[in-house]
Amino acid sequence: MRLSRLASATAAVLLALALPYEAMAHARVHPGEADAGELFGAACRVRVDNSRVTAFCHNPYPDIDRVSLHVECVHWWDLDSDGSPVDAGPAQTVRLTGRCWSEVGAAWVSHRRTD
Repeated sequence: MRLSRLASATAAVLLALALPYEAMAHARVHPGEADAGELFGAACRVRVDNSRVTAFCHNPYPDIDRVSLHVECVHWWDLDSDGSPVDAGPAQTVRLTGRCWSEVGAAWVSHRRTD
C-alpha cells in the first residue's frame, strides 16, 4: 500500500514537470501610477498553443483591473490584434483569448485602472 502511494506521488510530480511552460505574470503597474503602499493589478498567465493564445488573469486586490490581451503575429499578412478590455473584479479570474492565422510572435496583457 505504501509503495503504491509513493509511486502515485512520483507520477504526479513527473506529470507536473512535463506540462508546458506558461509565461509568468509581469508588469502590474508602471512606477508613478500608484502609491508605494497601494496594491493593484491582476496576475496573468499567458499561454501560446500553435496559433492560439489564452490568458488567465486573477485579481487578488479590491480595485477593478481592466485587462486586455494583445497578440502580434509573425507574418506581415497575419493581422495583429488587441482584444476588448475585460474588467477583472476583486477575487475574480477572467479568461482572454486571441489568435493568429499562422504563427504567434508575441502576446501580452495590458492593465488599466477603472474610474
